[in-house]
Amino acid sequence: MSTTPSSFSLGRRGFLGSLTLASVGLCTSASVAASPTTQDTPKPSASNFRQLGQGSNALRVAPIGFGCMGLNYHRGAHPPKAQAIALIHEAVEQGITLFDTAEGYGPYTNELLVGEALKGLHDKVWVTTKFGHKYVNGKRVMDEEDSTPANIRKVCEESLRRLGVDTLGLFYQHRIDPKTPIEEVASTVADLIKEGKVLNFGLCEINVDTLLRAHKICPVAAVQSEYSLMFRAVETNGILQACHDHGIAFVPYSPLNRGFLGGLINEHTRFSENDLRAGQPRFQPEAVRPNLRFVEALNVFGRTRGMTPAQIALAWLLHKAPFIVPIPGTTKAAHLHENLSAADFRLSDADWQTLEASLADIPVVGSRYNAEQASKVQS
Repeated sequence: MSTTPSSFSLGRRGFLGSLTLASVGLCTSASVAASPTTQDTPKPSASNFRQLGQGSNALRVAPIGFGCMGLNYHRGAHPPKAQAIALIHEAVEQGITLFDTAEGYGPYTNELLVGEALKGLHDKVWVTTKFGHKYVNGKRVMDEEDSTPANIRKVCEESLRRLGVDTLGLFYQHRIDPKTPIEEVASTVADLIKEGKVLNFGLCEINVDTLLRAHKICPVAAVQSEYSLMFRAVETNGILQACHDHGIAFVPYSPLNRGFLGGLINEHTRFSENDLRAGQPRFQPEAVRPNLRFVEALNVFGRTRGMTPAQIALAWLLHKAPFIVPIPGTTKAAHLHENLSAADFRLSDADWQTLEASLADIPVVGSRYNAEQASKVQS
């Protein structure tokens, strides 16, 4: 086990009080097609880098990325724009090379924020975004998706403009469109890759059949789906195995179960109306109360190893496979530093087996999505 600063044993709240936002250096602009280098990103070490995709277009990235959604969408109170931009700058300074956003976050406003924050920094980072939702006059049509070729192209052009880049590092289909065959989707993205507007193709929340059908038409660089100690469906539905077998990266979103595994949510927590968690079964008081057993188990495990619950949850994912790149989000610099430190821990297989055993008999109470949201994902 690696040695770590003593502040890590204080728990997440104590850890927050021990950190302040570091100053951020400015960087010169360069083409987005230039891959980040070890010299550009002093953290982590070169041996820790992971890869999204194969061949000349593969993205070489730090082991932990940054999910940008919560900076100004669906997570209650948002920080002022200047503070959000400073946090993204700090993330770059600390070695994060993968930033994830989407047309649907806002809509549009998250891409605009990320584009402004990363202006002049595209020689150091990759930005990934998503298409596939249907909008009419800027308002999402909740019971439909739109991955028609015309809409994919439209979203690509608009995302390029909002993000201020010439090429998208990775373009995900956000949710499956049952009216558009996945082969047609993959073929359209393949054409965008040939045109130099996209480097790599990704899919979100899909099953193995959809993944393999798409992969035959256009190589899939990454699958993005929910995966955490409290949601492990990808271990049994074949997606992780398929990614392993075909050289596809796996990018877990909500690796801390939407912040729950950080240990600062309890049955008395109340979420604002613009916080997606307010309507999710798992975050209702009657579910939160029994689910706190997960946090308690992580605290016990981390107490003798100098790790916070959030660090354990992220380190566990990194240990699962070298092709996994989690993308936790945060609005706080202290959480950012805490999350990134998870990549520095080296626990034995026996340690991880101990953790697994401590969680094995704890049931997860409440589904991750309500019925409308669940209908959008494949299993």
